[in-house]
Amino acid sequence: MDRSAGDGRLTGSTAEHPSDPVSRSCELGDVSFGAVLDVDGTPRVQWATPDGLELVGCGIARRFTATGRQRFARVRARADDYFASLEHDGPAASRPRAIGGLSFHDGHEPSEPWGGFEAASFVVPRVQVTRTDEGDDAAEQAGAKERGTWLTVVGEDATAAAEDLEYWRDRLAELPAMRPSGTGPGVAATTRPTTREAWTRQVETALERIESGALEKVVLAQTLEVELAGSDLDVAATLERLRRQYPNCYRFLVDQSEGGTFFGAPPERLVSMDGDRVETEALAGSVPRGETPEEDDELVERMVGSEKFQQEHGLVVEAIRDGLESLSASVTVGEQTIRRLATIQHLQTPIEATLVGDDDRHVLEIVEALHPTPAVGGLPPDAAWETIREIETFDRGWYASPIGWFDAAGDGEFAVGLRSGLVTGQRVTLFSGNGIVADSDPDDEWDEIQLKFRPVLDELR
Repeated sequence: MDRSAGDGRLTGSTAEHPSDPVSRSCELGDVSFGAVLDVDGTPRVQWATPDGLELVGCGIARRFTATGRQRFARVRARADDYFASLEHDGPAASRPRAIGGLSFHDGHEPSEPWGGFEAASFVVPRVQVTRTDEGDDAAEQAGAKERGTWLTVVGEDATAAAEDLEYWRDRLAELPAMRPSGTGPGVAATTRPTTREAWTRQVETALERIESGALEKVVLAQTLEVELAGSDLDVAATLERLRRQYPNCYRFLVDQSEGGTFFGAPPERLVSMDGDRVETEALAGSVPRGETPEEDDELVERMVGSEKFQQEHGLVVEAIRDGLESLSASVTVGEQTIRRLATIQHLQTPIEATLVGDDDRHVLEIVEALHPTPAVGGLPPDAAWETIREIETFDRGWYASPIGWFDAAGDGEFAVGLRSGLVTGQRVTLFSGNGIVADSDPDDEWDEIQLKFRPVLDELR
């Protein structure tokens, strides 16, 4: 389908103050989220958690963008105004959500290859399909939990919303419940813009700053340029293959009509907020998987006993705890565990918090307090950011930044944009980074970064 023109029912008004926007919902049968993404209309967005919530959206009911240091507050203020005027009729699970993300650096400009990706950008889709394990209110009160799929449309008024709901219910009912995920398009060539020699110099520069006391840790990243061999990349199918390979990871897709498509399957949750309850985690320190369970255990034992890995992980835990406590939160740090994925193993520590005091809290406030965690930035934050700007030779854009959703109540969930790629035409730019601390070895760090390219690269082959 030609998505450039879009569907007429997806190109509603995006004026700053439409009159009384209305959303209406109904339950759907099983439908392929990839098939929904094939419906004409951009931008397209997709979000999925490891534990059941899936969102897909097309078209724009409202977009919120902002730049600069106040971007979190500006997006929140614009969204608050919009949601206050939006009347929703439907179960809570089907409520409209603002889906999108932010750039790593607050001074980001949407230049190539990140055309269309503002420093902060969220979309309330015209058409949103939600799959959740939450049931309706009656079912929840009865102690039951049902899986449901919901269609939500946003119209400029009640009449338009009712008409659009009927139209999209009929149209989506014709879509298949399953969509083939196929195979990757193939890789014609790969290019590493950062050579091994350049990487060694970058790490040595970081180590000099750590030795001088200016830094404790900094995360340095690389890109891998992939030229596709076949047709254009089917991102939805790629995400489905990633789901099967990495079922315990998040999945996201943000498609900008005037730019590329950013997608990924990150293992790391930045934050989940529901009322006054906040959940997050520290995920730092990694080793590859072994060929056997015994090799897995040997590698984990080496990681757990490593002073370098424990120092790196401890810095992340401490920074997250400090960030949450600054918001008047009661913080509980759980026991360190191992997160095993298909190709890599991580040190993981769950962290929970209860917000106290002010009732007017918003998940974006938590995101701002935590981003970037030392797992993707470093410590001290300002010195790490400056080092990243000086040393890295590419624009991170939305890589390693918060990607997720929030609703009218200020609740929401965000992951960190890792294990990710940016698609522009026949080229996919992959991103990978690693934490540099006092005991880091440039060769070891190089090998670990190449390992982190694999999850997405393998699905392109």
